[in-house]
Amino acid sequence: MNQNKGFYITTPIYYVNDIPHIGHAYTTVAADILARYMRLKGRKVFFLTGTDEHGQKVEKAALQRGKNPKEHADIMVKNFKTLWKALNISNDAFIRTTDETHKKVVQEILQRLYDKGEIVKRKYSGMYCTPCERFWTEKDLIEGKCPDCGRDVEFIEEENYFFLMSKYQNALIEHIEKNPFYILPESRRNEVLGFLKNKPLGDLCISRPRHRLEWGIILPFDENYTTYVWFDALVNYYSALKYLAPQDTEWWPPDHHLIGKDILTTHAVYWSTMLMALGLPLPRNIFAHGWWTVEGKKMSKSLGNVVNPWEVIKKYGVDAFRYFLFREVSFGLDGDFSEEALVRRINNDLANDLGNLLNRFLAMNEKYMKEKIKIHLEETEFSKEIINLIQEIDSETLWNEFKFNIILEKIWQAISSTNNYIAKTEPWKVAKESPERLSLILFNIWNAIRIITVLIYPFMPETAEKIWKALGLTGYSIDYRMLNWETEIKEALTEKIEQLFPRIELKKEEQTKANTKEEVKLEELISIEDFMKIKLKVGKVLQAERVKGSKKLIKLIVDIGEERQIVAGIGEQYSPEELIGRSIVVLSNLKPAKLMGVESQGMLLAATGEDGKISILTIDREVNPGAGIK
Repeated sequence: MNQNKGFYITTPIYYVNDIPHIGHAYTTVAADILARYMRLKGRKVFFLTGTDEHGQKVEKAALQRGKNPKEHADIMVKNFKTLWKALNISNDAFIRTTDETHKKVVQEILQRLYDKGEIVKRKYSGMYCTPCERFWTEKDLIEGKCPDCGRDVEFIEEENYFFLMSKYQNALIEHIEKNPFYILPESRRNEVLGFLKNKPLGDLCISRPRHRLEWGIILPFDENYTTYVWFDALVNYYSALKYLAPQDTEWWPPDHHLIGKDILTTHAVYWSTMLMALGLPLPRNIFAHGWWTVEGKKMSKSLGNVVNPWEVIKKYGVDAFRYFLFREVSFGLDGDFSEEALVRRINNDLANDLGNLLNRFLAMNEKYMKEKIKIHLEETEFSKEIINLIQEIDSETLWNEFKFNIILEKIWQAISSTNNYIAKTEPWKVAKESPERLSLILFNIWNAIRIITVLIYPFMPETAEKIWKALGLTGYSIDYRMLNWETEIKEALTEKIEQLFPRIELKKEEQTKANTKEEVKLEELISIEDFMKIKLKVGKVLQAERVKGSKKLIKLIVDIGEERQIVAGIGEQYSPEELIGRSIVVLSNLKPAKLMGVESQGMLLAATGEDGKISILTIDREVNPGAGIK
């Protein structure tokens, strides 16, 4: 690899007639995640996004609003820039196709292709879709309408300029077959190869008469025509490097063009053949991801189910939204959005797993070590387990192929391993026996959380920075030097922080719906006298706290396939922190009862020894919460 070659990643440039929705956010956050990862790795990064501002739709929308097209575009661009800031997008530049330098580069490229004989003028007739600004053949139409947008088309006959795209059909097929990484995922690669192999590739009409389209870049060799909006838009990836990127680094070719699957053909075919004609190296990769539906239905304005990222991040937080998008589905496939699924991820993954891990550790470190961290370099089975997970997560293949959900699954394995380590080592007991061993255990937990923080940073930068501060690491940068288990940090002083992800309580109707799924019906609840009808389930303790005013009672939130609140009189034998993460046995169909005013929705099973001390019944190996006990 050229040592001066920087990492160059792009999103599409978004059409200014659109209001930013979940699809725009999805592409841009994905690019941001990879850009942040590469910066952590020490790479020079140029991350480009922007807006596409020419064309008939923009011109028409502006006239309807009593503005000229540039004024209209200026207003709409603010929507994207403001949202990207709210989503913590770390783009290095924002290109607009109305930028003067971009327009000059487009004209230079058009002139080069024209001079080389790659652009010719000819008469053309065909079916034209004005909203899509695209010509179609009769065979392309679906029931006489545009195959892309489903709207009416009109017959147009006129002279136009054509880029001789057809001459590059075989060369493009050969390039794709020789470079399996060029188009991903594989299903999209096969789609493009099928398109190229099953019918002759036509030439591309790259002009519109000015009497029909004034709002565009004028052809340098014929002022009676403007440039087809897609030709103009695609050139942004090249033109940005002329005036927006640092000039001390070599950026071309791009490492990734990240797009939605609806614009795969324009990038994989139009753009690829344009670059071939110009003699420029093709991008390393074009990745076309899937679409989002909403509770199984396609998003549409008419249905009123378009997901507004602003509303989601205002209600649930930006990092929860970023995490959900890339944990919920495999990037590349279609995904389904629902608030219920988002809340489940927040409560289970972010509040219970990550948030509780941090809070438990900080509380123990404050209680036993007065917030100090003593560095230990002793190798343990736990440290080896975390080191192995780091190697799996820090995989070039996983990151370059956008396997975000797999990466997050492995990060959560590290979180789970750390929670299990706490349960196995029982620091609250070691504190009474061996202060030195306790110091090692707490260091191991701290060190694992430190590494986990670096790993989640690309996905949840705001959360990572909060954890970093709580770990006492404000004097150190979050970067990949911090991925080593052996650290050069001499000491740290932790500090307690507010809960990272407060649990979200479901509304009554949502809770009823969840209960129905688990088939826990009111008429099935029993009293103590009906003990022979009991239902026992495995439960995982998610939260634990003492009931105010009582030495014995502890309130637990337990996952038994659904979340239950259980109050138990075990406070004299167990502290809340040593209960979190344990798998216990729960009597799940006991009628609710109140203890000191706190409702208990079940009972945990325990035994009382001859000395009067209580021992909780636990499960000795991993079993899924909610599993029945027979």
